[in-house]
Amino acid sequence: MTISERYRTRRRTMGWTLLELMLGLAVAAVLAAIAHSGYRSIVERGRVAHAKADIAEFDTLIERWRTGHREYPTSLDDFNYDGRLDPWGNPYHYTLLAGVKGNGAARKDHKLNPLNSDYDLFSAGRDGVFKTQITQKDSLDDVIRARTGGYIGLAADY
Repeated sequence: MTISERYRTRRRTMGWTLLELMLGLAVAAVLAAIAHSGYRSIVERGRVAHAKADIAEFDTLIERWRTGHREYPTSLDDFNYDGRLDPWGNPYHYTLLAGVKGNGAARKDHKLNPLNSDYDLFSAGRDGVFKTQITQKDSLDDVIRARTGGYIGLAADY
């Protein structure tokens, strides 16, 4: 074997070719994309769970207020609310329905029936946008209180 043959043989075994590097980067990019989408869904589920817990806590505080004052609070600022924001950085929405004439201010289901008879309490969700009817596209990601406190969860699941 001559020197040039030995050199060519050693050179082939010493490193990666450009094609091998590109293939490795493509596999890494696909795995990173899969991991990122899975991570985002886990984070979003955590935020929804946090908003559900906040709404359940507010529901309890509102009922305590009603027991002590014999009426519902007019806003969330009436009790120890501390201006808390939802997990997406938006304020929680509270509407007292007791003094409202008709069902204009109430959030509604797909049959236009009010979700609650006492008050509406919800988070506008990831996009921060909501509509009166919860089955509209902008309201599907909202975390709502419905059935007068019997349901707390995503509007899309209601």
